[in-house]
Amino acid sequence: MKDIIPLSVPFIRGNEKKYVMECLDSEWVSSSGSFVTRFEQDLASYVGCRGAVACVNGTAALHVSLLIAGVQPGDEVIVPTLTFIAPVNAVKYVFAEPVFMDCDEYLNLDLAKLADFLEEECSFDGERTFDKKTGRRVAAIIPVHVFGSICEMDAIMELAGRYKLAVIEDATESLGSKMTAGRFKGRHAGSIGDFGAYSFNGNKIITCGGGGMLVASSDDDLKKAKYLTTQAKDDELRYVHNEIGYNYRLTALQAAMGLAQLEQMPLFLKIKRERYLEYKNFISDIPGLSMVEIPPYCESNCWFYSLRVDKELYGMDRDALMNVFEGEGIQSRPIWNLNHSQKPYRDSRNYRIESAVLAQNQILNLPCSVGLDDGQFDRIIGLLVACKSLKT
Repeated sequence: MKDIIPLSVPFIRGNEKKYVMECLDSEWVSSSGSFVTRFEQDLASYVGCRGAVACVNGTAALHVSLLIAGVQPGDEVIVPTLTFIAPVNAVKYVFAEPVFMDCDEYLNLDLAKLADFLEEECSFDGERTFDKKTGRRVAAIIPVHVFGSICEMDAIMELAGRYKLAVIEDATESLGSKMTAGRFKGRHAGSIGDFGAYSFNGNKIITCGGGGMLVASSDDDLKKAKYLTTQAKDDELRYVHNEIGYNYRLTALQAAMGLAQLEQMPLFLKIKRERYLEYKNFISDIPGLSMVEIPPYCESNCWFYSLRVDKELYGMDRDALMNVFEGEGIQSRPIWNLNHSQKPYRDSRNYRIESAVLAQNQILNLPCSVGLDDGQFDRIIGLLVACKSLKT
């Protein structure tokens, strides 16, 4: 039986064991001690932010960001329909309502439709923006940098400024991605908006086994985030709490692993980007297959490798190809179900969803682990070539 080729697994070859053992030896294994602070400082330095607050996961970082941004119950928050459901759920955690937006050719939030929605469907009184159809205040935008490619942040920030909307970047998939053009040239994904959220889940470019990080440009916002994520203690000795807080702390054990992973980011990025180009080069010779492109204004971390499958040209649709992969022990995955069609959100506001429907039916994510070796890569490409001759 052939070995399984996983979709995305961690690459643990650095100081992970050393730092975790140091953490164990110190007996500071919970959320106190030096490792959490060091991880926060090093991550903030890496992405070029004023500071960072470690969280239990990326969703917690999004939740707290929405709270500090002032999103109120009954407000609306603009989110993409094509994304993992976490940012949408975070909107509901603060009792706000999502407004679903379509995607562009890079799978990110469609800028033209965002602008049209704000101009045609909303009114602005000089201080606040309102959805004319629902009467709700539109309070924020969550641009999700899908699979590592950054949204058009120049235009998003301009629109957000014009309509006075908070911008909370979901950078959970895009650590290491940078802008290469425009007024934010050189800035990292997550460092541009009012808040940024990162994830260190097991399949991310670096991992703690879990965990997340919130970054912000304001010292006051960072202080508030630390306060809320550690149960809102106003007097730590006597346990006085003047606000509702959350047990969203990251453990020192996880932070120790995260530090070691962060040290290897230059290597990880090099490998991920080279392998993406190899996929793109080989697949360019197969009619009906193409890789989702990287926007020309950014340098992606190439976290996931997304393949478009055109049945008319390739002779096999996405699901049939995925089934062949499964039979050969190669893990692959379709893109997410569109969130405006998910059961909890079917009655939510959505705006001209079109491109996302096509992407949902065509996209297949290919194995993308940092440790994917040449033999495994050849098996994947060989199967894609072989399937071209099959008709389903």
